[in-house]
Amino acid sequence: MHIHILGICGTFMGSLAILAKALGHRVTGSDQNVYPPMSTQLESQGIELIQGYDPIQLEPAPDLVVVGNAMSRGNPCVEYVLDKGLTYTSGPQWLSEHLLQDRWVLAVAGTHGKTSTATMLAWILEYAGMSPGFLIGGVPQNFPVSARLGDTPFFVIEADEYDTAFFDKRSKFVHYHPRTLILNNLEYDHADIFPDLAAIQRQFHHLMRILPASGQVIVPTGQPALESVLEMGCWSERVNVDTTGQVADWQSELLAADGSAFRVRLKGVVQGEVQWSCTGLHNVNNALVAMAAAHHVGVTPEHSIAALSEFAGVKRRMELLGTVRGVRVYDDFAHHPTAIATTLEGIRNKVGQEKVIAVIEPRSNTMRLGGHQAALSASVAEADAVCWFEPAGLNWSLEQVIETSPVPARVFNSTAEIIEHLQAETAQPCHIVIMSNGGFEGIHQRLITALEQV
Repeated sequence: MHIHILGICGTFMGSLAILAKALGHRVTGSDQNVYPPMSTQLESQGIELIQGYDPIQLEPAPDLVVVGNAMSRGNPCVEYVLDKGLTYTSGPQWLSEHLLQDRWVLAVAGTHGKTSTATMLAWILEYAGMSPGFLIGGVPQNFPVSARLGDTPFFVIEADEYDTAFFDKRSKFVHYHPRTLILNNLEYDHADIFPDLAAIQRQFHHLMRILPASGQVIVPTGQPALESVLEMGCWSERVNVDTTGQVADWQSELLAADGSAFRVRLKGVVQGEVQWSCTGLHNVNNALVAMAAAHHVGVTPEHSIAALSEFAGVKRRMELLGTVRGVRVYDDFAHHPTAIATTLEGIRNKVGQEKVIAVIEPRSNTMRLGGHQAALSASVAEADAVCWFEPAGLNWSLEQVIETSPVPARVFNSTAEIIEHLQAETAQPCHIVIMSNGGFEGIHQRLITALEQV
């Protein structure tokens, strides 16, 4: 079967393309913005990529068109599919019908940490010899690809609450029918499709309604928005996880302020200590919920702890791209005030008083609509300075964020100006954390090259 994917370079759709290829299908796809690391990963799998949405790519007609949720009415390919009556479906629906049937699905949901947690969980199962299938919305460092079929019934998936497609406004995760479910956290996000937090909570409730009684839901303490979801109805076993000293089934105790070492307890009994390369309390939480989910399918805490000690992380999650004469450049996917704050807190605890500069592109739909505007200033408190990039199409001005910033901050209208500024401003040692959920005009390598020329 020839499957053509519209929006193939999105993290979910790119991973789905790899799975479809592994099932023996011929897979092609197109996207408006084709950039690494997803584009290089797809090309390495022998998947043909087309730039843009000229309908000629649909001639001759493929057997099936899988429509990404970034596609909308008015898109030339979407209009062609509808006009010609081509067979089409959504990515989550295709996944449900062709891959997840008869699988033990371990789903990771929440506003933050889905990619990192799903990657940790998949690696723990792999380390334990369980050879899971997985679909991860990023490029994991411990695996050569972001998705694979696996050799056992276990399948780990990043379960996004974003809507499924222009013709299916349910959240993606309701298609996955998990048996083990992580609800990591819940905040307001996706202002382009959800009017308020209550609307997102309703979608999470729909997910809870399809979790079987023999299933398990894993929830961190101190998450009032999730508690409200569970109060709507919980028919499955609940497992609590805590990183703050409260009573819970799984608990952690920091052995290093930056989260690079912590002790694990299950039912009050010490299971061991994790020494790993990740930092930040948020990653300690991610590790605990991943361990709890792995335990549900039979992995011992001892195995999980050993696996995490060899966890290499995920591309674009505080990924160190290069070091030039004491200046370290990182790439991070943070695009929500909470994610920005926890990322900067983690590196601050790691590097102490060394200079930290944040370079941030408010690119997500919620950011563009100003949904997080009020919280942005406080989110950068752990940085020494901030470079804000104001992209074309932003529906509000960053000037108010600058005026209330707790640290020195500037707004730039071009990435070239940011690079020029950083060339002059970076003292040694210095840590530059570049945050965006997009390609950011390739600023990462351009900056490294510019620093090498100073």
